[in-house]
Amino acid sequence: MARSLNLSPSPSTSTLSLSSSSKYSYLLKTPTTLSFPFSSHHSHSHPLTIRSSSSATNTATPTAPTSSNQFRVDILSESLPYIQKFRGKTVVVKYGGAAMKRPELKASVVSDLVLLSCVGLRPVLVHGGGPEINHWLKLLNIEPLFHEGLRVTDAKTMEIVSMVLVGKVNKDLVSLINKAGATAVGLSGMDGRLLMAKPTPNSAQLGFVGEVARIDPTILQPLVNNGHIPVIASVAADELGQSYNINADTVAGEVAAALGAEKLILLTDVAGILENKDDPGSLVREIDIKGVKKLIEEKKVGGGMIPKVNCCVASLSQGVRTASIIDGRVQHSLLHEIMSEEGIGTMITG
Repeated sequence: MARSLNLSPSPSTSTLSLSSSSKYSYLLKTPTTLSFPFSSHHSHSHPLTIRSSSSATNTATPTAPTSSNQFRVDILSESLPYIQKFRGKTVVVKYGGAAMKRPELKASVVSDLVLLSCVGLRPVLVHGGGPEINHWLKLLNIEPLFHEGLRVTDAKTMEIVSMVLVGKVNKDLVSLINKAGATAVGLSGMDGRLLMAKPTPNSAQLGFVGEVARIDPTILQPLVNNGHIPVIASVAADELGQSYNINADTVAGEVAAALGAEKLILLTDVAGILENKDDPGSLVREIDIKGVKKLIEEKKVGGGMIPKVNCCVASLSQGVRTASIIDGRVQHSLLHEIMSEEGIGTMITG
């Protein structure tokens, strides 16, 4: 629009006139004169008068938010029901696989945990560290050995496992979470007798690979209640103080059950449970315990997925509301699983 600007100095006043076609005309809805002190280069001080030249009736046109800002607002608005649903509830996350290997995925998991904590959820992180253990074993010229998918752990290997999981992986995760703005506390199963271990039935072949004999969440409760994020390494000791390497999925399931968690989430390197293992499009979105057992009987679930499914079933049978197996290779998969209706993996219900 055209805009007229008229300065009319007089001995006593200087008048600034804005026509109704000005972009500022919405401020001048009625004939108005506003006067302000105005000092010219003359020796006398003059008032500056701003006078509307007509009765403008136009109203201000609100500025539309940019598409990126609108998208953020929409996301926050749509997340409200899920935040309300899970606020104050404990969510146990097992962290491992590809999400531990790739820096961008690690950053994604950390930021998701911090965000969930900030909006009132109570996340607990349980981790393994297989790739990191293999890396350090090779540096020390120790060949990693496996039996039926489980690491063969002799005394020397167990020492490396403890050093890597408790001393390195755990503290790296604690540092990243603290840096991102939350307060993390690193633990192993030995701290506060959180976990008591026992050898597996086939310990003759596996060595110091253990199972959870019992769990005491006493040390966890104050941390969770105060908004801290416990980060738990899957190493524990037996009654005699012997250290054992325990499957992180199993530890996560037992921790979830002991805390009465609302949800257990296992980050994996697959999309979830597939009806047909050769068809990624056959993802099972939701299934109950009976349905899962049927898939195992039909051999549609096999290999490394069986321990994960059994872990979920065990936690559900002990009171956990839902358990999900999700794809840790997808950035922000935790948020997608918790803050959306469809989720991102397979949810198993009790």
